[in-house]
Order: sequence, then structure tokens, then C-alpha cells
Amino acid sequence: MDFDLDETHAELRALAASVLDREADQARLEAHERGGRPYDAGAWKALAQAGLLGACLPPEAGGAGLGPLAAAVILREAGARVAPVPALPGLIAALTVAGHGSDAQRRALAPFAEGEEVLTVAFRAAGAGPGDPPAVIAEEGRLTGRPGIVPYAAEASAILVPARSGGGFGLYLVRPGDARLLPVTSPAGEPSAAVVLEDTPGEMVGEAGEAGAAGAAGGAAVAALRLNTQAAVTATASGVLAGALALTKGHIATRRQFGRVLAEFQAVTMQIADVYIASRALDVAMWTGVWRLTEGLPAERDLAVAARNAAGDAVRALYTCQHLHGGIGLDLTYPLHRYFALGTHLAHLLGGEQAQLDLIGALV
Repeated sequence: MDFDLDETHAELRALAASVLDREADQARLEAHERGGRPYDAGAWKALAQAGLLGACLPPEAGGAGLGPLAAAVILREAGARVAPVPALPGLIAALTVAGHGSDAQRRALAPFAEGEEVLTVAFRAAGAGPGDPPAVIAEEGRLTGRPGIVPYAAEASAILVPARSGGGFGLYLVRPGDARLLPVTSPAGEPSAAVVLEDTPGEMVGEAGEAGAAGAAGGAAVAALRLNTQAAVTATASGVLAGALALTKGHIATRRQFGRVLAEFQAVTMQIADVYIASRALDVAMWTGVWRLTEGLPAERDLAVAARNAAGDAVRALYTCQHLHGGIGLDLTYPLHRYFALGTHLAHLLGGEQAQLDLIGALV
């Protein structure tokens, strides 16, 4: 199989890498962490001005219509640099609304594509598995329940929330000002909030008055949200592991012990080879699932395999990177801690390795 990107997506990757190399270098990351702002607004605007936030969105939203594959390309580059921008939840929400929203809702994505607004999504309720039904109940456009920890909830213009409604399912856009937000900080350092909905108004995603909007169409929208989430999270995890691998390779190629660089020790070469294998395995599974999703083919099994790799082997590979660095890997003035924190956080978003194994078992 050929896993190379086509010319369009290869150029998109090069553009994303160029922008993020400039906007998310070590000095910028350190300045952001000292500043205490929720995200790097300059980097976010730069991504928008380069057309990257809109690349996967439909033309009516100011995008290029390149779909989930473009989102995966961008998120992988963001993950490789642990860029402090709300691209992961934003692109998941925007892609899902673009695929299942009304014409007006699609047009309303334009400010997101321009970097003027942030969108976010309720990934899953606390303790819920990846295949569990939504925890929120919707009745006549009013939502009640706790959809879980939501990244950038206070900064977003809307939160995409899955809910049960009338025996079916649906997606709703909730304004943060209408919900109760209990601020928390994620392990990766991004601002988040435990969202509490108490008879909170929500705008259903889809055409108003559409027959079965809370039934078949709503179920399809919720299923699409889950697949888009798996694709986006695993693409980000792929980038995180690639970034940690590159950092570790550079370290063992220059760090000397007992008169030799670490890379000359057989035990070290075997361990870094294991990290490389885990990275390539995740890449293959992720690109396969994302390509199938983009082409409209069944992608559930492939994305579940990618998610299992991201929540299992990739996390173990990050531990190996930490081990090969020794004590410096735990130093907050050295960049590896960002990769480890984000990689483990992404595994938690997916529900962990065992949850993904259970999902694979259910699918086969």
C-alpha cells in the first residue's frame, strides 16, 4: 500500500510545518507558558491566515473542502510541535458541523476558519466508554446532564454536545454562557471546564424541522462525531510521538557516557527502534482510518485500531523516550515533558487502551 500523501496534502503539510516551526518554537512555547494565557492567539491567527483552519471546511465556510484528511495532516504537525492552540477540539467540532449541520450552521463556521472564534467539543462523559451513549438528555431543545471535561470551554463560542433525545440521538451547539462551567486544568496544561447543563438551551445540528433529526440523522451525526474524534485524536498522537522520537534521537546521538555517545550502545539502539516501530504502526493505522473516513468508506475498525495504538503502544513508547533521556526528560526547562503530558492526555481522551480493545472486540 502507498501511504504517501498526494500533492495537495503534501503541500498542506509543508505549509503547516512552516507556520508551526515559526509560531511554536521553543522560545514561543516557553513565553506562552510564562504568560498564562489560554492559548497562543498569535499562532492561532497565523494558522487561520495561512488557510489551514479552513482547509478541511466547505467553501461556504470559507474553506477548501479537503475534509478529514486535511485535518489529520494539520493536527499531526501541531502535535509534533505540541502547539498551544485549540486546533484539536475546534477541527473536530467544525468538521462535524460541516458534515451534518444546516446551511446556516455551515456558513457560521467562517469566523472559526478566520481564527476569530474557537469551537470545542464534549469528548465523553467521565467514566464513559468510547461506545457508550451520551450522558446528556435533550427535551425540546433543552439539555440536562454532565457531558464531561471540555477543553477551552470558557474561550469557545460554542460547545458541541451529543445528547439523547426522544429515543434517538442528536448533536447540539451550546453557548458557554448558558452553561455552568467549573474550571479545571488538563494534564496537558490546556484550560478546561467540567460542564454542567441544567435545562440549558441548545441548537440542534441539522436542518430545522428535518424529519428524524433526533433519530436517524441525529444518530448519524453522533456517530460522525465519534469517528472524527478518533481520527483527530490519533492524528495528534501520531505527531506527538513523532516529535518525541525526533527529540530522543537527537539526544542519544549527542549525549556521551563512558566515553561514547548513547546511540552506540546496543541496548539504546534496540529501545529507540521500538519507539520507531510504535510510531510507524500508529501512522499506518491512523492514515488508513482517516483515508477511509475521507472517502466515505467504513472506518470504524481502522480508527479503533489506531486509537488502541495511540492509547497503548504510543504511551509506552513515550515512557521509553523518557527513560532514554534520563533525568533531563523530567526537567521542565527541557521540551520532552510537553510531549509526554500531551500524549498521555490524548490516551485519556480515548478512554485508555482497554476501552479501545473492548471497542475492537465489539466491532469484530
